[in-house]
Amino acid sequence: MVSVLLILAIVIGSRLLENFDSALLPYAVATVFLAFGVAYRYTVWVSAPGARRLFKQGWRSFFSMANFRRAPTALPRMIATYLGFQKFLGARSHARWAAHQLIFWGCVLASLITFPLTWGWFTFTSGSGSGPGYEMRIWGFRIIGFDSLDILGWLMFHGLDIAAVLVIPGASYFLWRRMRDRGVVTGQRFAYDLVPLIALIVISVTGLLLTFSSIFLHGGGYEFLAILHMVSVVFTLIYIPFGKFFHIVQRPAAVGMQLFKYTARQDQEVFGCRRCEEPIDTAPYVENLRGTMRDLRLGFDEWAEYCPRCKRVLRGGAYLTHVKKGFK
Repeated sequence: MVSVLLILAIVIGSRLLENFDSALLPYAVATVFLAFGVAYRYTVWVSAPGARRLFKQGWRSFFSMANFRRAPTALPRMIATYLGFQKFLGARSHARWAAHQLIFWGCVLASLITFPLTWGWFTFTSGSGSGPGYEMRIWGFRIIGFDSLDILGWLMFHGLDIAAVLVIPGASYFLWRRMRDRGVVTGQRFAYDLVPLIALIVISVTGLLLTFSSIFLHGGGYEFLAILHMVSVVFTLIYIPFGKFFHIVQRPAAVGMQLFKYTARQDQEVFGCRRCEEPIDTAPYVENLRGTMRDLRLGFDEWAEYCPRCKRVLRGGAYLTHVKKGFK
């Protein structure tokens, strides 16, 4: 259904394919497969008891008027800090945060340009056929006119190059880290951890080489580079739902859960450990965790009411009582 809706949106948005560029057909087909993969993987993910509960709680908090009245700026702040600037990564490492920001904003910029352009929603037209005056149109409606030789025109036509310049250092840092950090090397998998970074670098480098070829080589090698670039982009788009990039789709759902926890703290509903009375988390969050454990039929959901330290102490006591005393 999602794939069919996207196809209809492409046909209608491009004015019955009037503005659709047939040279970009492989990219458009890849986005349809991407839509199918994301919808399928997301459905499978949400069907798990834990994810389903968090998903429902997140949307309930998102649409709650009581939450909006209590904290009207909470959601915009969380979108900015948790999704946009990802402050939680800064607590781990400033270098990792900076590299992730480069990749994130580079990919966002590339997506905002590539997807509408591929679908025929976003077009550049020139009255003279060769410029320098151009018009930018969205869904066939004129938005702005510009000169391709001024700063605005340069930015318009080199937006993907700017995105590539942002992505390359960010992806290279993570690739270097995965080659040098022993802790990371031990648990990494080639297809899951290294392929996404290599794909981002290949896409960015081949995209820059296309610009280099057109400006400095008078189109030399352009066809080969265009095919290589297209293959790398299509592969990456199809890979997104079934690899590490799927966390891009999951991350927005986590904002609702953060809002759920934040609004519960505003009500001072902090749950204390049953043994030491140290605060664990908000009472609704603990109850949500217990509900998930009951859904999974784990049979020990009451342990969610103990802090990590007390769990270790109680586990050690049980070992001494029931296991150790059996040995002479």
